[in-house]
Amino acid sequence: MAQLSYDLLVIGAGAAGSAAAHSAAEQGAHVALIERDKIGGTCLNYGCDPTKTLLHTARLLSQARQSETYGVLIPLSSLEWRAAREHVHQVVNQMRGGTSDEASAQLKKQGIDFMYGEARFTSPREISVDGRSLTAERVIVAAGSQNLVPQIEGLKEVGFLTNKTVLNLQKLPNRLAIVGGGAIGIEFSQMFQRFGVEVSVIEKGPMILDKEDPALATQLCTLLSQEGIEFRTSAELLRVRQTAPGRQLTYRDGQGREQELTADEILLSLGRRPALEGLGLEEIGVKTSKRAIEVDHYLRTSVPHIWAAGDITGGYMFTHVANEQGRLAAQNAFAAQPRPFDEPVIPWVTFTDPPLAHAGPTEDELRQRGQNYQVGRAEFKDVERALTLGQTQGEIKLLADAQGKLLAGHILGPGAGELIAPIVIAIRTRMSAGELAATLLPYPTLSEGLRWAAERLHNS
Repeated sequence: MAQLSYDLLVIGAGAAGSAAAHSAAEQGAHVALIERDKIGGTCLNYGCDPTKTLLHTARLLSQARQSETYGVLIPLSSLEWRAAREHVHQVVNQMRGGTSDEASAQLKKQGIDFMYGEARFTSPREISVDGRSLTAERVIVAAGSQNLVPQIEGLKEVGFLTNKTVLNLQKLPNRLAIVGGGAIGIEFSQMFQRFGVEVSVIEKGPMILDKEDPALATQLCTLLSQEGIEFRTSAELLRVRQTAPGRQLTYRDGQGREQELTADEILLSLGRRPALEGLGLEEIGVKTSKRAIEVDHYLRTSVPHIWAAGDITGGYMFTHVANEQGRLAAQNAFAAQPRPFDEPVIPWVTFTDPPLAHAGPTEDELRQRGQNYQVGRAEFKDVERALTLGQTQGEIKLLADAQGKLLAGHILGPGAGELIAPIVIAIRTRMSAGELAATLLPYPTLSEGLRWAAERLHNS
């Protein structure tokens, strides 16, 4: 069989791989893109986009149930799960560019050869894809990540859900146990609770959302508890077994006592790890550590003509990071003077209602660094636009250095995911709190809260 030869071969058609393939094709390169599952990767098909679509559905349902407060009477407000799932599939197909066949045809028009299959290096420049042999001058590995599955007694025998399989539920369970209190688990907890499911979250650590500002995370957990979600922290899952009432989870609490929880379904949300298996990286000399591919500042691996981008590098597993790394890896693969990936500010958003967003370090992190800082706050109950929307819970917290230059922003409240964007720009451009406080913003908008927080920071 004749070998197919390319200027660039990209393994993985998720955010990083798709961005890399498009960037290289725009430069006129002959590109092949390989994917073992679906075009768009985890985020588009099973992660960010489907869950955010369902979270919007959950929010609409919650608003309908509270509409009488605003003088709007909606006598019937219930969820039709089958219709909600179908809406998700329509959104995903639209974002992908149609069905998988239609999307691959679009890639072909853009100068990208797309092929399904498992990719494996057979030599540093040769890759086998389900029996086909491809060669390339350059390779970008963007194979993504996969769910962490702990070795818990009885877990595999009883069965569990992940973010990938939960969307295939034919009907909603009455009781759901979510193992893991990070952003994904908390988003799912609110979504299913609003869909009428009794939700319990089991978290091994002492707090939920431990990467966030502790005070704001605590506020959010209080709001979610008021909606009916049960949180069990400092809870180490020991074993699972099937009983007549349901799946019984046994865990050790913070006092060392064994406790039990019964649920109809178990959803694992313990994070993700790079998907390295089956690629044949070790055989060709690509170094890995902590189960991720080692890359330098330019995203180049230990093999000079091979780059890596996205989740497989083991860094921040966010779509916006993967997309940026994919573009940069493709540019560097053909550049005489490559550019480093040196993004100083990575924004995070937990898409609950209200959402929780941050950019830059927390107060605890600044204290650990020994850095002096100042704090400015604004509560949404004092922002006129929040009052008109009836969404007054939460606050904006801005952190600045001793000279008043903005270091970080932490926001819990309406529009937090959108409001964090100007904070990212402010931190990147070394804007001072005084400059932000002096910026005229439109009334009435939620963005005024940024100005009030900056003003208090500047005057502190």
